[in-house]
Amino acid sequence: MRPIRLPEPPSGLMGMPEIFEGGVNVIRRAVVIGNGSAGSENQSLGLVRALGLSDKYSIHRVTRPRGGINEWLRWLPVSVHKNGAHVGLSSILEADAKKIASIARETFEKEGPLLIVASGRDTISVASSIKRLAPESVFVIQIQHPRSRLDRFDLVVTPRHDYYALTANGQQEIPRILRWCITPKEPPGRNVVLSMGALHQADSAALRIAATAWHDELAPLPKPLLIVNIGGPTNSWSYPPLNDAAEAAARTVSFVAAMSTSSFLPLNCKGHSDVQIVMEQSL
Repeated sequence: MRPIRLPEPPSGLMGMPEIFEGGVNVIRRAVVIGNGSAGSENQSLGLVRALGLSDKYSIHRVTRPRGGINEWLRWLPVSVHKNGAHVGLSSILEADAKKIASIARETFEKEGPLLIVASGRDTISVASSIKRLAPESVFVIQIQHPRSRLDRFDLVVTPRHDYYALTANGQQEIPRILRWCITPKEPPGRNVVLSMGALHQADSAALRIAATAWHDELAPLPKPLLIVNIGGPTNSWSYPPLNDAAEAAARTVSFVAAMSTSSFLPLNCKGHSDVQIVMEQSL
């Protein structure tokens, strides 16, 4: 396979979709399609925030049944999985493609096109269905590479590293026998925007607020200050055994001692209290 050179982010108004002929400000509202994952939904909210729509969006969530055998069925398409069990009540609206498309069509003349922002595997079918049902009334952005049929979306936002296997360095490092199972297999098209990493909500305003909130606690500590964030298990990844947590804590202690810094460790162990105890005792 011939190596590619990844494109730079687009600039200017050339190739602007017809829906934006009246200017980018024609978009005045948004619907976020979420999957219940903080990491995925935070990317969508970050984009909505950057577009100035922080107070003009609603969240509709794709929900899967949880617990018991359902944890073994997460590989199924969400539409198939949901048909087998009752999901339950939620304060978040259910992501119904037909209803959202209907709202977009009915309100288009008065309120303009509806921006749809989705992120995560479970949201792909809903977002693409909305585009199919109301193509002239919505602009659909899918965050994270959907792996196939990118033409279902107006825009796909995905990290640059997703295409690493197609670059010259990637083809040198990845054995040819493994390349067939790595997606994407084609260079990014016109509707793909490559980001340096995951989208987020940490803009300048959010950083100023955080600086004010943490000032009294952090200001008295000697500098330089080392900040260590420790995450926890997710739906697709379990936290390592406690001995691994202890080893990580020991390495952190050694690093802090060598750097002669103060350390401040926000723990986000998501209910994994054993890991939190080990880390706090070690540090």
